[in-house]
Amino acid sequence: MAQTADHGGGVRSLRVPIPDNPLGHTLVYVVDTDRGPVLVDTGWDDPDSWDALTEGLAACGTSAAEIHGVVITHHHPDHHGLSGKVREASGAWIAMHAADGAVVRRTRETRAERWFTYMAVKLAAAGAPEEHLAPLRTPRSLPGFSPALPDREIVPGELLDVPGRRLRAIWTPGHTPGHVCLHLEEEHPAGLAGHGRLFSGDHLLPEITPHIGLYEDPDDCEGTPCSNEVESLGEVTDPLGDYLDSLERVGRLAPAEVLPAHQHAFTDCPGRVRELLAHHEDRLAGLRSLLTTPLTPWQLAERMEWNRPWEQISYGSRHIAVAEAEAHLRRLVKLGRAEAVTGSDPVAYVAV
Repeated sequence: MAQTADHGGGVRSLRVPIPDNPLGHTLVYVVDTDRGPVLVDTGWDDPDSWDALTEGLAACGTSAAEIHGVVITHHHPDHHGLSGKVREASGAWIAMHAADGAVVRRTRETRAERWFTYMAVKLAAAGAPEEHLAPLRTPRSLPGFSPALPDREIVPGELLDVPGRRLRAIWTPGHTPGHVCLHLEEEHPAGLAGHGRLFSGDHLLPEITPHIGLYEDPDDCEGTPCSNEVESLGEVTDPLGDYLDSLERVGRLAPAEVLPAHQHAFTDCPGRVRELLAHHEDRLAGLRSLLTTPLTPWQLAERMEWNRPWEQISYGSRHIAVAEAEAHLRRLVKLGRAEAVTGSDPVAYVAV
């Protein structure tokens, strides 16, 4: 049975399941416009997920064939996965920020063996042990995944082309380089105090701290540990810094209500932003205390506090954990609280 919710003012949500994932589901939003429904995200590309999406749309009084457009908060498959099927069913346009559109193009164009080579180089530079690297050096194929190419670009600060609604794009990088929140600049239908409503994607969730992502082009890192060369700060991205800046910007909007892609809607956006800012400041301080002796990003990830012991973190999830550790390292170096140890190989870092 479809699980839907009416948020008032021509905005409804429906739950699209994520297979084998503790998050459970993605909240897909259906926004009424003068030219038909527009979706904010679509959910995972899986038969059961597609059934949930179509059943949810039917419960909302519409169908996949009637969708006018799809706005993607970010490229992750639990948000963008079903976009292609929605477009096939309806001819709907798909809009995404250019930075995430570039990630989608790379995903479609890069050969499996190139990705494995890139990951092996990246993780070796982070200090991963040989037993973790060995599987990446064995040629194999990747599961079929060819995400839909967007045909519209979301331009930060501009109103999207959704007739009859005022939906403005807010660029919020950090979780992905092209993550966007969408500010519905309309009075709250229940009269809640604040400035409209915010579709927050994964940028702002009521109880979860979003992962900070590292995204480099494998062709820019051929044979080099590009993801760890943080000595030259001007040439390296700072995704955690981007995320924190984006959080403050969203907090200043002070929307009456936040409609996230997971869990549930909530109010007090500024309060939640303060909690996340404090969390990351505490996290940075804790990691700096670990760096009293030099550590590689892998060694730091092993010592960081996760929701389960390092030994219980799966092979693939360790890649995400190391990226999170490296994002925090980059921030510490940028702030002058840590530095690379000259001549270390793989590169190790120490508090200053």
